[in-house]
Amino acid sequence: MAEPQVDIYTKFGCGFCVRAKRLLDEKGVDFTEYDVTLGGLKKDQMLERAPQARTVPQIFIGDVHVGGSDELAALERAGKLDALLAG
Repeated sequence: MAEPQVDIYTKFGCGFCVRAKRLLDEKGVDFTEYDVTLGGLKKDQMLERAPQARTVPQIFIGDVHVGGSDELAALERAGKLDALLAG
């Protein structure tokens, strides 16, 4: 089974975005980053995928909307992130 696609929507200067990307990097996860600093199509896509999202980062692992940096870190602390990343 292939590992799921990991997408992260970020903004310039966002410390929470840096923290989330660092955790993914430390785990050796390949991810696609979309900068929504100036809005545009990728921000529209983010809001379509997560209509209630008003902050960044917004992280998606496959079809699962993880949420932000705190939620990603909580999954790691609970020992559930690796299973989600494995598909």
